[in-house]
Amino acid sequence: MDKSLAAPSTRPAAAPPRSTARRENFRPRPAAVDLNAPPDGDVAVEREHRRGRGAQSNGSGRYEPLARIAFDDGWQSFEELPPFKTTVTIDTTRRIITRNDSPDISFDRSINPYRGCEHGCIYCFARPTHAYLGLSPGLDFESKLFAKPDAAKLLERELSAPNYVPRTIAIGTNTDPYQPIEREHQIMRRILEVLDRFGHPVGIVTKSALILRDIDILSRMARRKLVKVALSVTTLDGKLARVMEPRAATPARRLEALRQLTAAGVPASVMVAPIIPALNDSEIERILDAAAAAGVGEAGYVLLRLPLEVRDLFREWLMANFPDRYRHVFKLIRETRGGKDYDSSWGKRMTGGGPVAWMIGRRFELACERLGLNKARTTLSVEHFSPPRPQSTQLSLF
Repeated sequence: MDKSLAAPSTRPAAAPPRSTARRENFRPRPAAVDLNAPPDGDVAVEREHRRGRGAQSNGSGRYEPLARIAFDDGWQSFEELPPFKTTVTIDTTRRIITRNDSPDISFDRSINPYRGCEHGCIYCFARPTHAYLGLSPGLDFESKLFAKPDAAKLLERELSAPNYVPRTIAIGTNTDPYQPIEREHQIMRRILEVLDRFGHPVGIVTKSALILRDIDILSRMARRKLVKVALSVTTLDGKLARVMEPRAATPARRLEALRQLTAAGVPASVMVAPIIPALNDSEIERILDAAAAAGVGEAGYVLLRLPLEVRDLFREWLMANFPDRYRHVFKLIRETRGGKDYDSSWGKRMTGGGPVAWMIGRRFELACERLGLNKARTTLSVEHFSPPRPQSTQLSLF
């Protein structure tokens, strides 16, 4: 059944601003959900049909004019619905390197081998990108995936461009390159093969132990200072990890991956990310202790981010799994974001502000100082970059 998001009104609709009045497809953006109101059960998906998934619902994206709501018509139709299965669509993108000019991140280019992520982490700030595809940032984001099988060929072409200037490429900053479907598609491995052959530096972020499959390439690149890896460890509590990031590797396997990477000479760091006040912030020191014991020399953290639809999805998840902590968690989140649920300002979106955010940052710094972490930072090299020369069409005389 389709229901319009806009309620009927007897008053005439206000004219759009002059800057947007000329847009043919102008639509007013729906109002945000009231976080003080109880969750709307109409948009929730029954547990049996979303088993192994993170989101509780599959609401329409913010650009869609209609909201699709499932309801029982009395004929037990819910029992006939199949569970959400992972589907993979081929993405025929023409370019693979994405550029950015954000002043508060350390890289200006990145690669995303996949769109969407089967890990299903409820806090993932990349969820809203599925709205650009006409899909839901909820269950669609973790079940309707897009793979880029031509990524390695596109990368080779772009690195071979005469005007290309090498700098570290970041992979895994949006969706995880080592999510479960990578076992079959192996797009990330082919990308690494190109980077290794070209002598191009890369920084990888993941929460999957599947990265150990490529330890042969990674160790070879590490000897030339071409790679560094960061594994995200959100919690050491297996039960919390299962409901918060259902299809990601267990905390124990991530720590083991860190141990094997450092033993192989691959520079590895741990990301305590995201830190969620009143949910996993009590584990900061224990996570860093475990990572240091695994041999890592660097660490970082990111405070929970709730942009766009992520806020409402996280709210639904929190009410379903930790209803007793719901109000306390959001109270602390707002204290770190200037009274708001999220502040996207440069320099603040990763760490927040205020006394609560300061305390989290100070605890992290003191733990790192005690463990000897971050005394030195891994610097990658571009001196080995050497793209293969294209074959000349003109024969040489000698």
